[in-house]
Amino acid sequence: MTSSPPAAPRGRVSRERDSRFGDAIFMNLARGSGILLLVVMAAIAGFLAWRSGLALTNNNGNFLTTFEWAPDAPKPVFGIAVLAFGTIVSAIIAMAIAVPVAIGIALFISHYAPRKIAQPFAYLVDLLAAVPSIVYGLWGALFLVPHMNGLTSWLNEYLGWTYIFDQTKTGTTPRNLFTVGILLAIMILPIITAVSREVFRQVPRMHEEAALALGATRWEMIRTAVLPFGRPGIISASMLGLGRALGETIAVAVVLSSNSVLSLHILDPGGGTFAQNIALKFAEAGDNGRNALMASGLVLFVITLLVNGAARLIVARRKEYSGAGA
Repeated sequence: MTSSPPAAPRGRVSRERDSRFGDAIFMNLARGSGILLLVVMAAIAGFLAWRSGLALTNNNGNFLTTFEWAPDAPKPVFGIAVLAFGTIVSAIIAMAIAVPVAIGIALFISHYAPRKIAQPFAYLVDLLAAVPSIVYGLWGALFLVPHMNGLTSWLNEYLGWTYIFDQTKTGTTPRNLFTVGILLAIMILPIITAVSREVFRQVPRMHEEAALALGATRWEMIRTAVLPFGRPGIISASMLGLGRALGETIAVAVVLSSNSVLSLHILDPGGGTFAQNIALKFAEAGDNGRNALMASGLVLFVITLLVNGAARLIVARRKEYSGAGA
């Protein structure tokens, strides 16, 4: 005759029931937060689409290819060609400069610098990430722009044959997309560095020690153990920086001399971005002008979604990018 197993203590059963109840509450709260986020994004997209439709019905030009921006004229004509070009070009310049430098700084802080030096550097990076945009904008207008003449002249002299760096309007103040790109690179550099640094610190110590035990140099260890593990974090950090570069308003508005001319000569003054155009035109815009600005904001909204979606696809394309094999 077999004996039945002893019953669990009443206190233990009560604790397990409370734990399951707490897990259910947390799960429902997390699910509700995710649903609320989707609802808010859908509401934003719906509002922008509604206001955009009101503007586009009055537009006498092609919204995608027109250079001019005059939505409040008697015969409204406006388009986003110049704004889209300026936004994308300035963001590309910023990312091309900021991402390699940020990764280098993050590796220096996490794997090269002594602790006494690494900690002050890390505090400085975190402090720079919290500086308001207007401060960067004023610094860019009062310090960066006056000191860009030498660099733009050098680029024009030695790289002017590339057409992109050919400066057709010499002797002008360098309030151009190239200067904006450098300013945006400085602004997003602390964000990318801070996130990448924390990702590099999460690399399993055993992976690094195993690479060193096999005779790898420090750089070989970083290349084979640290960078593959931190690749998803680097991509995520870059997307955070790109999001700020695409949507930066005040700093770009202070530095860039906007006009309705689309030119591949990035050293020539002029251009424009979505966020800058909204900031400068919103206060003085009429009803149709504000609806047109909403339309440009919808395009920026879609571009941001596409960029983040592409980043997710890059991370999910290969299993080792997600850290599953780490």
